[in-house]
Amino acid sequence: MAKARRWRDLSERDRRLIIVGAAVEAVLKIAALVDLKRRPAAALRGRKWVWATVITLANSVGLVPIGYFLFGRRRDG
Repeated sequence: MAKARRWRDLSERDRRLIIVGAAVEAVLKIAALVDLKRRPAAALRGRKWVWATVITLANSVGLVPIGYFLFGRRRDG
């Protein structure tokens, strides 16, 4: 079996990509949670607590927060 790679074993480029990816994920999660808190429950598809749990706990490379913005909110009109 291959030896697990450690942080110090990664190239500078790989380290930067990981840091940028984590920052993007954090910003998307924070934006989704702030929007979720401010939005009335009637303006959502699904329950607030379910969305909050999934957004918070799922490590999704930004896909869950983007999914919330695209599919979790009801359209006005």
